[in-house]
Amino acid sequence: MKKIFHILLLIFLSFQAAQACTTAVISGKFTKDGRPMLWKHRDTWAINNKIMTFNDGKYRYMGLVNSMDKSGKSIWIGYNSAGFAIMNSASYNLNNDTIKQTGLEGRLMKEALRNCASIDDFEAILKAMNRPTRLEANFGVIDANGGAAYFELSNFGYVKYDATDPVVAPYGYIIRTNHSMSGKLGKGGGYIRYVTTDNEFLMAIKENRLTPKTIIQNCTRNMTNSLTKVDLNSFSNIPSNHPTYVSFTDYVPRNGTSSSIVVQGVKKGNSSKNAVMWAVLGWPLASVCIPLWLNEKVELPKIVQYDDNIKDSPLCNMALQAKKSAFSYQWGYSSKYYINVNALLNSDNTGLIQLITPFENKIFEKAQFMIKKWNGTPVDSDIKEFYKWIDKNVTNFFYSKWKINPVKIQKK
Repeated sequence: MKKIFHILLLIFLSFQAAQACTTAVISGKFTKDGRPMLWKHRDTWAINNKIMTFNDGKYRYMGLVNSMDKSGKSIWIGYNSAGFAIMNSASYNLNNDTIKQTGLEGRLMKEALRNCASIDDFEAILKAMNRPTRLEANFGVIDANGGAAYFELSNFGYVKYDATDPVVAPYGYIIRTNHSMSGKLGKGGGYIRYVTTDNEFLMAIKENRLTPKTIIQNCTRNMTNSLTKVDLNSFSNIPSNHPTYVSFTDYVPRNGTSSSIVVQGVKKGNSSKNAVMWAVLGWPLASVCIPLWLNEKVELPKIVQYDDNIKDSPLCNMALQAKKSAFSYQWGYSSKYYINVNALLNSDNTGLIQLITPFENKIFEKAQFMIKKWNGTPVDSDIKEFYKWIDKNVTNFFYSKWKINPVKIQKK
């Protein structure tokens, strides 16, 4: 009986972790360069992720896919050649019924990327859906027409929130975690992560630094809990190799975080070819951000693609190996809620975050220099050379710092 209880408990905890995404839809109103963005910080049981490109619909598209989903049946955030982008977060306060959910949000997003050029196109899909939808989620979308919005979808309808409307979004952005504003407030989840993220966004806007880099480094890797006021950065004065365990609950990054993606769209009137996906695959506190363009002539970096030898993308695989030092205490079912903060930050500056940040800054600088040089028109040969540099240098970085190479996943 105890064994059955423990199994059910693990299933419950895994389910909760699978639904703990933190997301934002951002209009170009207050971003530093005037371009809209989508952000999805993904928490899921499917911790092995990859990036795929597709050409099986009206529009070519790119998206985040579970590594075990070989054909890419579901997309969890992505954008297409028309400049339309979409992502989701699970909600828990919309459906007050016993209708069984399908969990097929990823299928809906794939269909949208295949066929939608605008937010209106996506809304038309929602209007045409059978009722009940058997879904309960917040869908964030942007397009090349300057649009940015959330659709809170329940079994029998949806409510739209326009991020370009100053009444709805006075600072040009909307955040959603695991509750919906059109549902019963106080129910669902993610309220603490919501406040943490909102605090960071407001300050970034006031200081005119709301960019993909800010979101990845200040939100995805945020070390504060807005309820308890605990800031894990305060442990950075402890020397390395002094394991220091702290509760790791309701921070934006979690044990079950599998990736963090920012899709940076384009200003109205600009070519959708300038849209870019900033992708962190694997546990974000042990991974690096890679910019990716939807380009028919240039293959994506090998480190973000599925590798059949390791059954994962190499970047995700290496990040998950590096993650182990942060969760070195393994005894008990609750071990995943305690993190060795000394492995992230320490006075010797050898923590995961401390080593990753300066290297990642080089990637951002190199990418921004290239984008500025293009002056509006991406150059295929530049992207190709950049991807070669990424494959070589990111792999070398993981090996030089932690002696990590991609390894085959061991069956448990």
